[in-house]
Amino acid sequence: MSVAPTLRLVLGDQLSRSLASLRGLDPLHDVVLMAEVDDEATYVQHHKQKIALVLAAMRAFAEELRSDRIQIDYVKLDGAGNSGSIVGELGRAAERHRPGRIILTAPGEHRLLEALKAFAEGSHVPVEILDDDRFFTSPAAFAAWAGGRKMLRMEHFYRHMRRETGILMDGDAPAGGAWNFDADNRKRLPKRHAPARPPRFDPTAETRAVLDMVETRFSDHFGETDAFGWAVSRTQALEALDFFLRNHLRTFGDYQDAMASNDPFVFHSLLSPYLNIGLLDPKEVCEAAETAFRDGLVPINAAEGFIRQILGWREYVRGVYWLHMPEYGSRNALNAKRPLPDFYWTGETRMNCIAHAVKAASKFAYGHHIQRLMVTGNFALLAGLDPAEVSDWYMTVYADAFEWVEHPNTLGMALFADGGLLASKPYAASGAYINRMSDYCGTCAYSQREKLGEDACPFNYLYWDFLMRNRSALESNPRLRMLLRTLSGFPDERRKAIGAAAKTFLDDL
Repeated sequence: MSVAPTLRLVLGDQLSRSLASLRGLDPLHDVVLMAEVDDEATYVQHHKQKIALVLAAMRAFAEELRSDRIQIDYVKLDGAGNSGSIVGELGRAAERHRPGRIILTAPGEHRLLEALKAFAEGSHVPVEILDDDRFFTSPAAFAAWAGGRKMLRMEHFYRHMRRETGILMDGDAPAGGAWNFDADNRKRLPKRHAPARPPRFDPTAETRAVLDMVETRFSDHFGETDAFGWAVSRTQALEALDFFLRNHLRTFGDYQDAMASNDPFVFHSLLSPYLNIGLLDPKEVCEAAETAFRDGLVPINAAEGFIRQILGWREYVRGVYWLHMPEYGSRNALNAKRPLPDFYWTGETRMNCIAHAVKAASKFAYGHHIQRLMVTGNFALLAGLDPAEVSDWYMTVYADAFEWVEHPNTLGMALFADGGLLASKPYAASGAYINRMSDYCGTCAYSQREKLGEDACPFNYLYWDFLMRNRSALESNPRLRMLLRTLSGFPDERRKAIGAAAKTFLDDL
């Protein structure tokens, strides 16, 4: 009597041998389903490199499993009969294999989880949806930590996670004598900085075929593919991690907030796409950074600053996402409604900082966190751009963008659209901040020194106009009291001039 196989689903951001739905796999009887589908490529018009990265990595992962004699049912995007959806492909695979049960790991995005739950409820085959335990904490554990808190501060959560995991701890005390060395991590780049170039991986024949298909099938999507150099296998991702640890981690802390017009990567790791699709495990990455510190290879501010982004921020935004979805995605506390300007897609603007950020996103599907928060995000906040459009833009243009990452980062951190649930204040800044942390302003058509007039940096007057427009919503925020007091001291003529300059600029968008 033949044994009915177990059908095990692996999604494009679950490319980990440690995945819950792969545990206990019987190579003789079980079948692993992997499916490339249009729905996941087009629910926003993802960057061509993002689509190519996920599909090429899926194909490489499938080959890795096949090499261990695991049965793979792999559905290519252009395969005959492809239904275009994960749920549709699960149904078709169930018809092909007649499994005794279906096992899958919970997806990272709410919309897909709801679709898979609906499939499970209507399936004649038992469906098990397992927790995704490739993170340091679970949504349930985060909810328990968050219970009763009116505001969810990352710093408090981060300290909790340090104690829970023991990472960068010396007994009950934080390594180095402090929890956070962020004050040491805001240095401007030296004029002749020359970081080693991070590894870029030449596409294999299979990856080249994927890139060609993406260029044909998604020709109207944002971005270029000529500079594609992402790792598509775990071996390559580990090489990228090793390069960062050896070459860039020691200076990452000092310069993690710095931006350079001739260097889109600076000392950043470029590891987030690999973490988010499963090629790297967050635990191994944090442990490797801690080992580098313990071995005396990097200073504490570098190791702590890097680990905080993964153990702290990455876990925190995932917790916020699952705690407050689906309503979180529609939050708009400041009632921002202005449409997204065309230059977010073209990079054609006289604002040099935004032009660089958008063009780098187009070429590399990449931008580091300060470019995202304090350039494109800061402008979106000051200009009152529609949060839903801005969130979709971030989802579109970056290779590491998934909804669980982008909603809290965009709606909470960049745009204050959640009303302060995530951030203690709006991250608004004038041109002075961008000038301090970059070389963009030196070759810009605008002057960051000018506060008003045709040559003035728009960030300067938009900053004060933002505070004036949103004063009633922000005046109870204790971190803004001094700024609002300064604003109150402006002569009426200055406030009117600021408002007029902002209106003229924004109307021209």
